[in-house]
Amino acid sequence: MLFQLIPKKNRNEVYKYLFKEGVLYAKKDYNLLKHPEIDVPNLHVIKLMQSFKSKEYVRESFAWMHYYWYLTNDGIEYLRTYLNLPSEIVPATLKKSAKPLGRPTGGPPGGDRPRGPPRFEGDRPRFGDRDGYRGGPPRGAPGDFGDKGGAPPEYQPQFRAPGTRPAFGRGGGGYGGGGGYGGGYGAGSAPQARQE
Repeated sequence: MLFQLIPKKNRNEVYKYLFKEGVLYAKKDYNLLKHPEIDVPNLHVIKLMQSFKSKEYVRESFAWMHYYWYLTNDGIEYLRTYLNLPSEIVPATLKKSAKPLGRPTGGPPGGDRPRGPPRFEGDRPRFGDRDGYRGGPPRGAPGDFGDKGGAPPEYQPQFRAPGTRPAFGRGGGGYGGGGGYGGGYGAGSAPQARQE
């Protein structure tokens, strides 16, 4: 049984840290003598979290030789009863973070750095001189294509030589149509009969 192998002191340390932070990580190194954040062997952390994962108390992800565990709602309830904590105490992942008092995000300009000229002045076009690069008048409402030039409706392009049979293979439809490389035979490359 798991609880016979891990001392209660170590189990309590891992559980307290997991509940306080809401997340836990460990390097996939079973021989590491001490976890970087908690004063317990790394193996104890990994095995406790494997147990929690099987009970769906944590969600696990693995990347770059590190396990990452995220406490679920069931795990929060379990740890709250195990550690005998009141319902007002929540993990750090569920706490609302206070906005840092660094740069103001809105409001009047000012602050600790000077501002340059306004971005768009008067009649200056928003996109510089790119407005007319397509030529023609500006577009109307969406779906209103105006009198733009284009191909006449009777124009039906053909992408094969006149009088030839349709191609096989990639993009040709028919035998092996839509396949990747080697999905069929291209025009003029049908297999030859083997002569013995």
